[in-house]
Amino acid sequence: MPLALLALAIGAFGIGTTEFVIMGLLPQVAGDFGVSIPTAGLLVTGYALGVVIGAPLMTVLGTKVPRKRMLMLLMGLFIVGNLLSAVAPSFSVMLIGRVVASLAHGAFFGIGSVVAAGLVAPDKKAGAIAMMFTGLTVANVVGVPLGTLIGQSVGWRVTFAIVAGLGVIGLAGIAKLVPDLPKPEGVRLRHEVAAFRNTQVLLAMVMTVLGFGGVFAAITYIAPMMTHVAGFADGSVTWLLVLFGLGMVGGNLVGGKFADRALMPMLYVSLGSLAVVLALFTVTAHNKIAAAVTIALIGALGFATVPPLQKRVLDQAHGAPTLASAVNIGAFNLGNALSAWLGGIVIAAGFGYTAPNWVGAVLAAAALVLAILSAALERRTSVHGAVAAAGTPSGQRSAVHH
Repeated sequence: MPLALLALAIGAFGIGTTEFVIMGLLPQVAGDFGVSIPTAGLLVTGYALGVVIGAPLMTVLGTKVPRKRMLMLLMGLFIVGNLLSAVAPSFSVMLIGRVVASLAHGAFFGIGSVVAAGLVAPDKKAGAIAMMFTGLTVANVVGVPLGTLIGQSVGWRVTFAIVAGLGVIGLAGIAKLVPDLPKPEGVRLRHEVAAFRNTQVLLAMVMTVLGFGGVFAAITYIAPMMTHVAGFADGSVTWLLVLFGLGMVGGNLVGGKFADRALMPMLYVSLGSLAVVLALFTVTAHNKIAAAVTIALIGALGFATVPPLQKRVLDQAHGAPTLASAVNIGAFNLGNALSAWLGGIVIAAGFGYTAPNWVGAVLAAAALVLAILSAALERRTSVHGAVAAAGTPSGQRSAVHH
């Protein structure tokens, strides 16, 4: 794998840390600003919606700029947003800081996915994408637990200041290691937008929203769920997030490996298993050991879907993949926003801190149904295409010849 993938992974590490570290700090942030846990959950929803909006916006702007320079500009925006969160005098200002940081997220991973896939042979593309996303998953093993520990020990503001420092390191890594890539030639916005007329592209994106949304329904409220239901101490949330991150690393690498071999079967297995595990989490959350194992499984199964879903979009949007790739990153975060919001609703309605797990199970099961539908439509299209080809004069001559 090219060294440039390491630079992309470094940037992904910083972005992954800021995206996920808020999960373990929700009680502290809510207490400091005097808001409820569901209201503090808006910091997750707001970030995710910022990714949804920023992904296409920044990617369209990026078509006018060389890709390396655009990646560096995005990291600069990320740094500014995290510094704003660190010094926020009110909850609303912190929410603005989260949104500013999030604007860089989708375009960074979208453009980065295209760059990563273009650096390797065709049969290595999903593996290259997975390598970049390893930075995001490793953030959950190292960055997020450390950030949570620091936030609980000396204050969450210090955590976000450190995250801004990670952004600086990511920016330096891109400047040093990513080759100077020319501005994409012949890229027209209408060509990029045309990819969204492809039913398979849209189905893949909805699968992304629902499937990964299932993960966030549970993980957004992991801190109150584990302390109030499982009986863990506040400090235990740190190592529980390490387990989640380890699961993510393993699932991401396995998903990348098998997506290059059998993409749709990989999706069936990961989405189906994720739905079952999330449903079981409503029971296992009451036992410390079972809860810990379940959290690791949710991380593994959730991130096993990421490389195949991203590659599915790149494959179906071939010829104009950049915008579709970035919008699919936005789709991951739309799922995060939707599930965090739905999870807050069921908690606020009095169904308890385990209720979001049921929300997640339903979302993952719906994604599995769409994956099966997508494959069926693809088979039918292939059959119709083959029949149509056989019906042409050249096809008839070929049939007679054989």
